[in-house]
Amino acid sequence: MENDLPSQPSSESSPAPEPSHEIAPEIPAPVATDLPVAPATVNLPTVPAITDLPAAPAIAAPPTLAAPSYGDRSTGLMIFGVFQIILGLMSALMVPFAALGMFMSRLAPGSGGMRPGQFVAGISVYVFIAAVFVCLGIGSIQTKRWARALTLVISVYWLFSGALITVLLTAVLPVTVRTVLQSQQNTAQGPSPEMSTGVMAVMLTMIIVFAAFFLVVVPIAYVVFYSRNDVAETCRHRDPVKRWTDRTPLPVLGASVVLATQAVYMFVTGLSTPLFPFFGRYLYGISGLGCFLLVAILDAYIAIALFRLKPAGWWVAVLTIPIRVLSMAITFMRADMMQAYSKMGMSDQQLRMLNSSPLMRSHVFLWWGLLSTIALYGYILWLKRYFKASAGGPQLAQALPAKVS
Repeated sequence: MENDLPSQPSSESSPAPEPSHEIAPEIPAPVATDLPVAPATVNLPTVPAITDLPAAPAIAAPPTLAAPSYGDRSTGLMIFGVFQIILGLMSALMVPFAALGMFMSRLAPGSGGMRPGQFVAGISVYVFIAAVFVCLGIGSIQTKRWARALTLVISVYWLFSGALITVLLTAVLPVTVRTVLQSQQNTAQGPSPEMSTGVMAVMLTMIIVFAAFFLVVVPIAYVVFYSRNDVAETCRHRDPVKRWTDRTPLPVLGASVVLATQAVYMFVTGLSTPLFPFFGRYLYGISGLGCFLLVAILDAYIAIALFRLKPAGWWVAVLTIPIRVLSMAITFMRADMMQAYSKMGMSDQQLRMLNSSPLMRSHVFLWWGLLSTIALYGYILWLKRYFKASAGGPQLAQALPAKVS
């Protein structure tokens, strides 16, 4: 066992080795194999660029209000509206004067006084005119479409009837007044010719100037202003809601308004003075009242039918108005109105007062009623273009011009 173990060299017995002069080979530095190796470059999938994201909104400059293509006429509408309200108040002020006239007529000896029906008729006319002007004035100040349309068509009728009355007054009234003066001067207690002629000349001049201003000049101003396109555009932009007056053309609306007003007038006249001209004689009492009511109902139907653009209403107007004109003309030529008034129960004093009135002697109102009815008939014939087809309806109304020519 001892021989198998390697012998340890003894330091005493073995000589020290001589130093070697050979160059030892260069030993490479040990490589650290236990350090983590950097991973190789891995080709990762590329992320697609996001291009569909909405772009950040750009800050837009504040919008500038474009100037309207029309002239704003709200100031003019306010001025004309205020004047309409003033006219309405002036008409309302006539109500107490009418009441005073009725009271004074009862104090006059032998006059019998004004009948209650006549007083109610006069009051109703003034109240109606006042309400119309005040409502239209307020609507005009508020730049409403309906106020502009109604003011225009009423002003056209106002101008036509006012011009007719002014012409009749200028032509007939001086001759009638001269005849009355001559008959008064022939009496023993008549006034002096110089005084009567001068006073009557001044009065006639004032009446004609007053009629020309309020019946011709004022409606001309309203027609010129409210027919302007700038006024229509102002009302259309400031009142964007479609109103009932926009359902039919303005010429048709005018005829409808005139006939509706005439229906109201016929109804009030039948209640106050039921004296109806009927083919050469005057019907009074129940028969006269019944005729007035029938005509009022007929006019109301025609007004509504025309407004709805129904050809049946146009045909009814075309067929019935000539009959009414013929009846009025025959009655004016043959019958005596004063005799009819006497049959209605008027006193002799009332008849003398009516007979001495220049307006009654000249029959201005009778001629005005006859000529205005003839003119209305011609105007309705002109409206045929708006009733060409029974199925036209609103489409036909939009296709045709809506301005008053």
